[in-house]
Amino acid sequence: MVDTESLVAVLPELLLVMFAIVIPAIGLGTKDSRILGFTALAGIALAAVGPALQILEDRNAVFFPSDTGLLVLDQFSALFMLIFLSVAFYVVLASIYFTKDDKHQPEYYTLILLATAGMMVVASATDLFVLFVGIELTSLSSYALVAFRKKDVKGAEAATKYFIIGGLSSGFALFGISLIFGVTGTTDFTLMNEWLIANPYPNDLVPVVWLAMIMIVVGFGFKIAMVPFHMWAPDVYEGAPTTITAMLAAGSKKMGFVALFKLFFIGLIAIKADWEFLIAIMAILTMTVGNLMALNQTNIKRMLAYSSIAQAGYILIAIPVATDYALAGGIFQILTHAFMKGGAFIVVATLATVAVGESINSYKGLGKRSPFLALAMTIFLFSLAGIPPLAGFASKFFLFWAPIQAATDTGADWLIWLSVAGIINSAISLFYYVRIVKYMYVEKGESEDKLVISKTMMAAVAICLILTVVIGIYPGPFYDACWNAAQALLSYSVPLP
Repeated sequence: MVDTESLVAVLPELLLVMFAIVIPAIGLGTKDSRILGFTALAGIALAAVGPALQILEDRNAVFFPSDTGLLVLDQFSALFMLIFLSVAFYVVLASIYFTKDDKHQPEYYTLILLATAGMMVVASATDLFVLFVGIELTSLSSYALVAFRKKDVKGAEAATKYFIIGGLSSGFALFGISLIFGVTGTTDFTLMNEWLIANPYPNDLVPVVWLAMIMIVVGFGFKIAMVPFHMWAPDVYEGAPTTITAMLAAGSKKMGFVALFKLFFIGLIAIKADWEFLIAIMAILTMTVGNLMALNQTNIKRMLAYSSIAQAGYILIAIPVATDYALAGGIFQILTHAFMKGGAFIVVATLATVAVGESINSYKGLGKRSPFLALAMTIFLFSLAGIPPLAGFASKFFLFWAPIQAATDTGADWLIWLSVAGIINSAISLFYYVRIVKYMYVEKGESEDKLVISKTMMAAVAICLILTVVIGIYPGPFYDACWNAAQALLSYSVPLP
């Protein structure tokens, strides 16, 4: 039965869907991008009220429906809802000017809201099938957004690749989910883990469980651009409108991590010994390949795409460590990455509106042409590299400390190599980040004319910049929220006997 109280759990998603429906109707009466954009911003702000109150007032979890609990609003889902809504907010804010001359703007904002609603469904899902529905809602909206500028050859090519690879990954994930259901008789994460505890490896089902796990990892691995399933990311990030690239990197990619966290920390934690080495190797490969491939890139969006792949490798560290500290550190890294990587892409989008190209050489002399954007980009890049006292340093500190702490407590010394790999890769990344800073402040550009930037785009950059600095200087409250979110997720995990 569905009662009124349980509707609180889905109210944020319902609000976004309602505004997504209203915006095309408004678009029939006006083509003014400001009206459409600010309507979308109002919907995002209203949807954020419930999750914000959930965190600030530390409310009890609310399930929808109350009898089966397919969706839940708790500290974990509320925090990720706020992350996704924050990304959508600054993307829409930047888009008001970025897409002002484009057609089909009502559809553009509607798709952003629907994609965000899908991410929020994933954040609150307690069941694999519900989680899959949320992923597909986001994916289908994202395919269209990547191809939003239909006459852009790169955009059409990127959308085609994204659609084909996305569909393939969904097929892998759905096949794995069906096998899980066939073995355990459920797709509920908690019940799945209970079955694995009660039935420790029936010999005839071991291959099926392994195949299901691998299929789901492959499917979700595409979503987060985990090596070797990363090949789509640079092309899609380069071809998509840059505001949408920011959304993909800072939003939908994090949705994939939410899915992996729920799968491994709840659904498959009973067989951790069977998958921890696999995920650890994938984490090291992902961060290393991403950073090495970024070294020689000449296109800023492709460089940031490979950097985003490397960042995915860092976050993956939390899964094989599988402690509450590791999960909190991984969530904290996701939180900071949403603003520092999203902010970097919004800077690229802002510069594109004043005819600054995507080539890294185009950034020469930017420090004189636009001191604010050059400073913002410098802070975002240094934060991504983990330079104190910025947000990236704080989140990496907690994340890289978790394997060392786990190795000390459990005696599993091999976990320390995850921290070593993360530190070494952070040092490697500093090389290509500093190169861009050098171009902006040391190299002389072809022009020294001052750039006139849109106020809404400057505001979007400022939001990301302020949070990147504030989280770095005052990490305590933000880490506490991540810790509470981790505890909320782990409360659904049945402890091993």
